Parts: sequence; structure tokens; C-alpha cells
Amino acid sequence: MSSASVVVAVMGGGMGPMPGMGGSGGGGGGNPMWMPSAPPTLARLLAWHPQPIPVFPGMCLLAAVLYGGAVLRLHRRGDRWPIGRTVAFGLGLVCVLLVTATGIGGYGMELLSIHMIQHMTLSMLAPIPLLLGAPVTLTLRALRPAGPGRTGPREVLLAVLHSRYAAVMTSPFVTLPVLIASLYGLYFTPLFGDLMSTWWGHGLMLLHFLLVGLLFFFPLLGVDPTPRKPHPVIGILELMGGMPFHAFFGIAVMMSSGLITPFFAHPPASWGVNAMADQSTAGAIAWAFGEIPTLIMLLVMAARWMRSEQRVARRTDRAADRDGNAELNAYNEYLQRLARLER
Repeated sequence: MSSASVVVAVMGGGMGPMPGMGGSGGGGGGNPMWMPSAPPTLARLLAWHPQPIPVFPGMCLLAAVLYGGAVLRLHRRGDRWPIGRTVAFGLGLVCVLLVTATGIGGYGMELLSIHMIQHMTLSMLAPIPLLLGAPVTLTLRALRPAGPGRTGPREVLLAVLHSRYAAVMTSPFVTLPVLIASLYGLYFTPLFGDLMSTWWGHGLMLLHFLLVGLLFFFPLLGVDPTPRKPHPVIGILELMGGMPFHAFFGIAVMMSSGLITPFFAHPPASWGVNAMADQSTAGAIAWAFGEIPTLIMLLVMAARWMRSEQRVARRTDRAADRDGNAELNAYNEYLQRLARLER
């Protein structure tokens, strides 16, 4: 079976039962619990199969409980929280679970193309709805002030958000290099094979992908309080600045004349998958996957820009109503004085 056949199977293959994860394994070896014993199909990829130690399902469950508890606390206090925020956050958690608690996790240990789906989902897709859920704002609203002269969780969180460290970490001079290093510094060095060779290393790498995506998109979306909230136009330029590096990475993987990592050099022989063809598929996924998140981000940032302009216009109108349009009248008088001087 060629790499193209694998992609067809991923998108709509047979609906057979999920195989046991104790097969002989192929690509990396070293973690039998992760190894599927049959080629990937849509049903096998999406079948519920958490990790041997369900770290990500546990994290998502904890995040859902904390978020839901904060929303409930606001509701009991008589405050409203937009339902859209809650839905967005839940969608982000679903994206994380989709690639960490299903068969995708096992197949991601065998095929680079499936692993790349994990990477792109965690770093480029899941962070957007998670951040649109405004978890920081929700936390600040749910926590009560500690009182005069006292320091509580809310005060600590505010201090961190307004700290110099947070300003540096959310700077494009940090977020963009970290995003780029997560591609080139990982896949084109022996570090990738070292991390993939152990269960904990693989989990740490997946967590890194998610954190990098959250760090990159956090200041650009500007939904939560940030030490640096760029103008939407500047944010769009920052977003577009990172896309060429992403696209070039995908092209470099696709066009590589050899395997970029030996970890996926030997897929299970019974699957009939060619490692080079699968690597080319992985490059195409990395190249194309950035388009949808980028479009979503552009739409969100454009909407934010429009709302910002509308707020400015409303403030200007209210000020004009209060002072009888004094600013405009003063400007007209200035123009009249200039006209009289020219005569």
C-alpha cells in the first residue's frame, strides 16, 4: 500500500474494529503498548484509545472541570459568561483529545504522516479555540480579590500577566523563533528520535507542541489580558511573518531526497507503506495544515479590528454629544483663521 493509500484510509477507510495496541510494531520500536497491529483506517484512527497513562485526557478533564466550575461560580453570583466562549474552549479540548486519546496516538508512533497530524493539530489548531474561550479572563472574574494589603491567587495572576517576564515571552522576538525551532530544531536533529524513543519523551513533545501554539497565538488573539496587545494590523503582519517558515518546512520535508529521521524508516511490513512516500505526505500535511488556522486567525483578527474601530467611533460620538462637538468646532475655527490670514 502506497502513502497515497494511507491518506485515503485516513480520510475514509474501512470501519473495522480498533486493533489491539500490542502488535510487534514498526517505525520506532521500544514502546509496544503504542503499536497498532493493522493499517490505519478512519475507524481505527478515531477509536477511543488513551495513552498507557492517560495524561492528556486527565489534563483535559481537569481543564473542563475548572472552566465549568468558574462559569458556574459567575452564574451563581449573577454574572453572565458568553456561551460562545464556553463552546470554543470545549472545542479546543476536543481537538486535543482527538489526537492524544484515540488511535491517532498509536499510529503517530508508526507513521510520520499521522504524527504530523498530531503536531499540526496541537500547535496550530487546538490553541485557537482554547484561547477564544478566554480562560484567563474567566479565571480573573471568578477569583475574588484578596483585600487591601493581601495577596491572593488573583493578585498573583495579575502580577504575572503584567510582569516584564510575560512581556518578553509574548514578544514576537520570542514566540516566532520558538515556533520555528519546534519545526527545524526538532525534525532535522537527533532530538526527535531521542524523544520518540520513550513514552515520556513522546508525551513531553506533544505537550511542547500545544504550549508553543498557545504562546504564539495568545498575544495575537488578544482575547485575554496580555502585557503586549498589538494593533490588529501588526498582529496580522506577525501572523503572516511566521507562515513562510511553516510552508518552507513542509516543502523541505516533501522534497527531501532522504529520510529526515530514521525513527520512521521501517513501517510495519504488512502495511505496504513506503517510508519516503509517507514522509512526502507528512510534508504536504505540514504545508497545507497551516492554511485553515491562518484563515481562522485572520477572520478573528479582522473582526477584532472592526470591533475596535466601532468602539472608538462610539466613544467619539459620545464625547461629541457631551461637549457639543467642541473638537470639530475648534478645528473648523482653525481652518477659518487660516483662510483669513491667506487673504
